[in-house]
Amino acid sequence: MNQSEFIVTVAGEQHIIYAQQICTEMEESAKARGTGIAKRSPDYIAQKMLEGKAVIALHRDGRWAGFCYIETWGHGKYVANSGLIVAPDLRKSGLARQIKSKIFELSRTKYPDAKIFGLTTALAVMRINSSLGYKPVTYSELTDDEEFWKGCRSCVNFEILQSKNRTNCLCTAMLYDPAKDENYLPLPVVEKQAQPKASSVQERWTRHRQRQNQNSEDKNTNMSAA
Repeated sequence: MNQSEFIVTVAGEQHIIYAQQICTEMEESAKARGTGIAKRSPDYIAQKMLEGKAVIALHRDGRWAGFCYIETWGHGKYVANSGLIVAPDLRKSGLARQIKSKIFELSRTKYPDAKIFGLTTALAVMRINSSLGYKPVTYSELTDDEEFWKGCRSCVNFEILQSKNRTNCLCTAMLYDPAKDENYLPLPVVEKQAQPKASSVQERWTRHRQRQNQNSEDKNTNMSAA
């Protein structure tokens, strides 16, 4: 498939209409693989979009194609590129690599000194990570931020992680450390903008949901009147 058929860009407010679809695909993908991922709500995905901490891929006609987002831990010392998902019919098309490259670039731009890490069971993701400069590491080299590990509770393999005292699990840990990258070239730091307040994010997401409900009600009314 021609990669120019897709638009891979930093997500924004105009993309929150895809939040529910993204969450559904994440959950279905995890079930199909028989492995677990930390579940995220549409509200959480929308917030990442509104904060400029997500990358979305779309077909040229506007159909959703893929997604990934940034999480920060340890006061910004660690960054995770999480929730990579591609539409089922587009897997093995090379789109995942495009999304990962874009979110990696965004992470380095926003957090140039942070260590970027990931946990995955997918061999394809491991290969992409390796091409970006990630190295396999032990779990002890990841963030010790308790909030990060709490996110694993919704994973079907959480009991395995707990039984091993977080020393390992079914996921492979990989990490990119800019301080150890011989080919490291610092990217220009984007001028920091004020992050939207939590209330502002929630208000915009609430307005979107209200518009959805109103459109649904109008549709039902029109059908009844027909």
